Amino acid sequence: MPLFQYTAMDAAGKETKGFKDAPNEMAVSKYLKEQGMHPTSIKPATGTAAKKAAGGEKKKTSMFSMEINIGPTKIAGKDLTILSRQLAILLEAGLPLVRSLRTLERQAKNPAVRKILGKVASSVEGGSGFSEALAQFPTSFDNLYVNMIRAGEASGKLDLILSRLAAFREKAEKIAGKVKSAMTYPIIVLTIAIIMTAGLMVGVVPKFKTMFEGMLGKDAQLPALTQLVMDISNALQEHILLVVIGVVILIVGINLINRTAGGKLFFDTIKFRMPMFGPLISKNAISKFARTLGTLTGSAVPALDALKIVRDTADNALIAKAVQQIHDAVKEGETMSSVLSSTNVFPVMVVSMIEVGEETAKTPEMLEKIADTYDEEVDNAVAALTSMIEPMLMVFLAVVVGGIVIAMFLPLIKIIETLSAA
Repeated sequence: MPLFQYTAMDAAGKETKGFKDAPNEMAVSKYLKEQGMHPTSIKPATGTAAKKAAGGEKKKTSMFSMEINIGPTKIAGKDLTILSRQLAILLEAGLPLVRSLRTLERQAKNPAVRKILGKVASSVEGGSGFSEALAQFPTSFDNLYVNMIRAGEASGKLDLILSRLAAFREKAEKIAGKVKSAMTYPIIVLTIAIIMTAGLMVGVVPKFKTMFEGMLGKDAQLPALTQLVMDISNALQEHILLVVIGVVILIVGINLINRTAGGKLFFDTIKFRMPMFGPLISKNAISKFARTLGTLTGSAVPALDALKIVRDTADNALIAKAVQQIHDAVKEGETMSSVLSSTNVFPVMVVSMIEVGEETAKTPEMLEKIADTYDEEVDNAVAALTSMIEPMLMVFLAVVVGGIVIAMFLPLIKIIETLSAA
C-alpha cells in the first residue's frame, strides 16, 4: 500500500506532520478529518522521508524485533487503570501525547506495559491516530476503550476522556472484586466439604464396615442411616472412576454449551433467577450496563455505537439481548425508555430514571446515578449474602459430617448393648 506524507492542523491550530499507509490521497484526507484535523498537505512519501519510514517498517519485522516481542503482550486490568489515570494527568498538564507516552514508557516497570506503550508511541509518531494505534492491541484495549479514545480525539478532550475511563475502570474493578469475593467464599467452602465427605466415604467408612461385619456378622441388620452411608460408600468405591469421568464430562459439557449463544442465554437466565445469588448478579449487571452506557454517551459517542459497545462488552447474555432490542428500537426512531420495560430485565426504577433523563436531555447523568445507586445495592447485597452464607455453610457442614459420624456410631451403640446383655 502506498505511503503518504501529510501535514494537518488540529482544532487548536497546532500543526501535525506524519505518515499514513492508504490507497490514495482521498483516503488519507478522510482519515485526518475523522481525527478532527484539517489536512493542508498530502503527498506521496519520497526521498529521505520515505526511506526513514520504510526503515521503521523493516525494523518492526526484523529478527531483532522478533526477539524483543517474546514475552507478555497484554496490559492487565489494574495496570491499564493506572496507565489511563497517569496519561490523563500528563495531558492535562499540557504535555504532547507522544511525549506523555514516552514518559510513561520509561517509567513503566511492567514489561508488557513498556512494550505496548513503545509500539503505540511509534505508531502515533508515524502518523496514526491514538485510537488507531490502541486498536492494534485488542487484548489490552477493548472496543469500549478504543471508541472512547476516538471520541476524545474528535472532541479535543482526550485528557477528560482518559480521566473518565480511569474512574469507570476503578469503580468497575471495585464492584467486580466485591462480587468475586462473595462468590468465591462459598465455592471454596463447598469444595472443601465435598473433598472431606469423599475422603470419609472412601477412607473411613469402609473400615467401620469391616468392623461391623466382624462383630455383628455380614447379614446383621444395620440402622437405616448407617446402611444409607454404607451404600453410598460402596458405590463410590466400586464406581469411583465412573464418578470422576461423569463429573469431568458434566463440567466440560456445561462449558461447551455455555460457549454457544443459546446455551449462554440459558445459563445467564438461570443466574438471574437463582435464589440468594440472583439479585446480586442482576444488580451488578444492571450497574455495569448503566455505567458503561452513561460513560460512552457522556463522552460524545453516538447512541447507536454506544449501544453496540455495551452489547458487545456485556458479560451477561440476557443483558446483551435486551441491549440489542434497545438498539434496534432506537435505530427505528424510538426512545430507550419505551423499550426498556418490554425487555423484562430492567426494574421499573431504571426505566423511569432513563425516561426522565431523555425528557430533560440528561441521559448520561441519569445513567451515572443509576450506576451509583446499584453499586450501593451491590455493596449491601454482598454484605447481606456474606452474613447469610456463613451460618448456612456451617449448618451444611454440620449436617453432612455430623450425619456420617452419627451413622457410624449407631451400630456401636447396638454392639455395646449386646455386650452388656451378655
